[in-house]
Amino acid sequence: MFVASLAGIFKYKELPEKYGPFVQYKASIENKSLDENDDIAILDIIGTESVHVLFLDSYTSFEQIDEELKEADAKLNHRSKQVLEGYL
Repeated sequence: MFVASLAGIFKYKELPEKYGPFVQYKASIENKSLDENDDIAILDIIGTESVHVLFLDSYTSFEQIDEELKEADAKLNHRSKQVLEGYL
């Protein structure tokens, strides 16, 4: 299992360019149209070149995020979990 670490939470309009392709890909999978004020969490998957994208308005509890990460064979580190719980 991989460890995921929070790289940051960004408004879509302020998203660093290097994360754009990952966000666009996840949005296309979920058929989500993005608004410039959407809150997006970017998780770095430690030991890989991958990131995991979370559209924070899509979740009502941290358990939903935890389940999604389990499907990706990842687990959030403690500090990142605390920060994300504060946004939900």
